[in-house]
Amino acid sequence: MSKRKIILDCDPGQDDAIAILLALASSEIDLLSLTAVAGNVGLERTEWNARAVVELAGATTPVHAGCPRPLVRAPVHAAHIHGETGIAGATLTPPRRPLAAGHAVDHIRDTLRAHAPGEITLVAIGPLTNLACALVQAPDIAGRVREIVLMGGAIGLGNTTPAAEFNIYADPHAAAVVFNSGAPIVMVPLDLTHQVLATSERIGAVRALGNEAGRQVAAILDAYPKHTHFGSDGGPLHDPCAVAWLLWPELMGGKECRVDIETEGAHSLGRTLVEWRRQKRPANARVLDTVDADTLFRRLTERLARLP
Repeated sequence: MSKRKIILDCDPGQDDAIAILLALASSEIDLLSLTAVAGNVGLERTEWNARAVVELAGATTPVHAGCPRPLVRAPVHAAHIHGETGIAGATLTPPRRPLAAGHAVDHIRDTLRAHAPGEITLVAIGPLTNLACALVQAPDIAGRVREIVLMGGAIGLGNTTPAAEFNIYADPHAAAVVFNSGAPIVMVPLDLTHQVLATSERIGAVRALGNEAGRQVAAILDAYPKHTHFGSDGGPLHDPCAVAWLLWPELMGGKECRVDIETEGAHSLGRTLVEWRRQKRPANARVLDTVDADTLFRRLTERLARLP
């Protein structure tokens, strides 16, 4: 079976780091590149983190730096969740390899044009600024991408405001561009990721792997905010779920829906308005809402065991 060629757009971020490691540990994925965007922390740190995580995995995947701020709104970050470095808990060696030449937006555009239509999947686990800029510059790439798999949004409540999830809230105007682009979209929302909790037992299984990747991931998860309102001692592991969809789609369920992005509301900026119960307009995304979390976490742990 041929490998799935992907570009992973990210803003590492504790859970972004784990998503990157999962992709690099999976033989089904051909990770062509990482593109960094400002989000959980500023761009100068997200691109540094992306390079450091690639080297933690013993890989040489190129990292391109992208947009340092949202399209319209003032920048927002999440250092209060992910720490000032973006990957609280981890002790990462400064990356030896420099950034790859070329802006992330140019790289996304040129890579999609250089490959056959339907060959490249874009996996976006941060604000959608880089993808939106590429789609505005080159609308033709919407017809060339196999699909855009994004972690973001919610059918129900948000996590940054009552209405909005962080990745969409950080750049709602970019999200609106992406959802209206005509590209095939798979949306992995909070309603699914809040079921995938990093409990003490699951963290212990990762730590017991004994490799460096396992130790670093366990340290990240130990530092990850514990949300008792989830009915567990663990917080939700968002971004790896987007990569997991590529590997094990049978573990997740959902349906085709219309999704619109609120870009003007005083109290609802960044809300993903999902026509979940009544479909009045043509769908523009497959929205996921169920997951076999036990199997997903077990398989994630098995993949981390493959790394140095």
